[in-house]
Amino acid sequence: MSLTKTERTIVLSMWSKVSTQADSIGTETLERLFTSYPQTKTYFPHFDLHPGSAQLRAHGSKVVAAVGEAVKHIDNISGALAKLSELHAYILRVDPVNFKLLSHCLLVTLAARFPVDFTAEAHSAWDKFLSIVSSVLTEKYR
Repeated sequence: MSLTKTERTIVLSMWSKVSTQADSIGTETLERLFTSYPQTKTYFPHFDLHPGSAQLRAHGSKVVAAVGEAVKHIDNISGALAKLSELHAYILRVDPVNFKLLSHCLLVTLAARFPVDFTAEAHSAWDKFLSIVSSVLTEKYR
C-alpha cells in the first residue's frame, strides 16, 4: 500500500498545522486512547496516566514526533521507523492492535482540532497514512 500524490499532498499540508500543536495533540491522543481503551494502559505501569501529567505529555510528544518522522520521510516510512519498529516488537512487545487503536484516536483528535481541514479526503488520506505507519511498526512481529 502506498499513498497517491494527492494523499501525500494532503498529509504534508495538514502536517504543517499539526506540527505547531504536536505536544498537545500527542497528549490529547494518548488521553483519548487510555480513556477509550483502558487495556492499553498495561504497557505503562510506571507512568502517571492522569490527564495532563508530565509523563503523559512527554510520551504524547514522542508519539507525534514519530508520526512527524514518518511524514518527513513519507517515501521511506519503513526506513524512518525501523528502530522504533524493533523497539516495540522486541523490547516493549506491544500488542500490534494498539497501533490501530492509537491511529484511530489520533484521527479523532485531528478531526476535533482541525474541523475545516479534516475533510472526507483528508480523513481518507490520514487513515491510509496511519495504516502504513501501523504496518511498519508491526512488520518486525512477523
